[in-house]
Amino acid sequence: MHQIITAKLKLHTNTEQTLLLREVSLAYRDALNYTSQRNFENGKSANGTKIQKLVYLDLRSKFSLPSQMACNVPRQVGATYKGLLTKLKQNQEAIKKGKTKKKFKGLDQAPKYVSRTCNLNYLRDFTFKNNQQVSLITLKGRIIVNYSGYNKHLELIKKGSRIKGAKIYYSKPTKTYYLLVSLQIELPELKPTDLKQTVGVDVGRRFLAVTTDLNNKSQFFSGKEIIHKANKYQRARKTLQQKGTRSATRRLVALSGRERRFTADTNHKISKQIIKPNTLFGLEDLTHIRERTSPKRKGKKASKKPKKAQRKQAKWSFAELHFFLDYKAVFVKSLAIKVDANYTSKMCPKCGHVSDNNRPNKGLIFHCEACNFELHADLAASRNIALRTLLFRQDWERTGILSVCPDVSNVEAKAERLDRYSELRWSSDTSPRLLVREAMGS
Repeated sequence: MHQIITAKLKLHTNTEQTLLLREVSLAYRDALNYTSQRNFENGKSANGTKIQKLVYLDLRSKFSLPSQMACNVPRQVGATYKGLLTKLKQNQEAIKKGKTKKKFKGLDQAPKYVSRTCNLNYLRDFTFKNNQQVSLITLKGRIIVNYSGYNKHLELIKKGSRIKGAKIYYSKPTKTYYLLVSLQIELPELKPTDLKQTVGVDVGRRFLAVTTDLNNKSQFFSGKEIIHKANKYQRARKTLQQKGTRSATRRLVALSGRERRFTADTNHKISKQIIKPNTLFGLEDLTHIRERTSPKRKGKKASKKPKKAQRKQAKWSFAELHFFLDYKAVFVKSLAIKVDANYTSKMCPKCGHVSDNNRPNKGLIFHCEACNFELHADLAASRNIALRTLLFRQDWERTGILSVCPDVSNVEAKAERLDRYSELRWSSDTSPRLLVREAMGS
């Protein structure tokens, strides 16, 4: 079992080294834009090898890129086009099904690259030296630069962790170059017996996360502060966009970075409080959740409310929180898996009844119309997630195979799992005890 992390190393460059890094990063960016335009004009291919044959000689002669960089540029452009083509295909399918009328415009013109970055290959474009030094390739040969970083990351590099690749990154506010290095860390394989607890994690916007374990110990993380901040930034953004000056544009860029850092910091703090050792965490599979739950606009009078709801939905950073939980769990001998998100907020954790009426007005109170069980809606959802996570764990113990993400492509398999979920029970609010069918062997 291995985990990949990114070590952020600050490069301590002198004036000459800074100019050399600036030169190579700008040339790499210009090469990306040139390759993107050529690929756009020649069929919008996502095949890196095909793109390389088209532009390799030009990248070497026009931009003076080293051979490995001239290979990295077409691969990066191909990956960009692959993502955009996938979105275009999904959009066309959604239009055919009548789910949307909005056309995807990501490929109406060639994608442009703005960031001053540069992808590097280990042992070819960069190598680590003793005394916290790194050798970096430039357009005029190699340079040796001192670096610093997080102590744990520095220790991993010294111990010889497997290095996958790196990227030169330039920070405009601090006018500093960084080296972002991918490290692969080998970790011991986990067994079901190593995970002593099971925890369900429900994510949302009013409460960013609600967790509960099988002993009914719960945690609530309010999203009030982050919503307040998002509304504050939105008002400032609207004012600056109406102004439209160059200084307003610069201010918009600064605000977006500040908001992004605040959101990431909040998710880091929440994930740090949630993660516990020797625990199996269940997360909802929320793939394409925005497309499935996008508010519908009805007339001009209702235009402001759906627009506000869409803005809140766009700012919902559940994927980032899931990512932080996933990679932090393995370092404390825990594991995070994804379970079906279907009806977690509409299913009664006590009797298994599913109905839209269990959430009156989609509020924070869950009231089961079948058994009159009442609970906080997000807590009820986290209980359902914990139950489904337990089911995955039981299958893991029985078969020896763990699926970290459910396959929702098969309709029959999905229906079978939902049927099994309905048979799970949370016995009571005050003394929770899990009851499952005898066929599961527990």
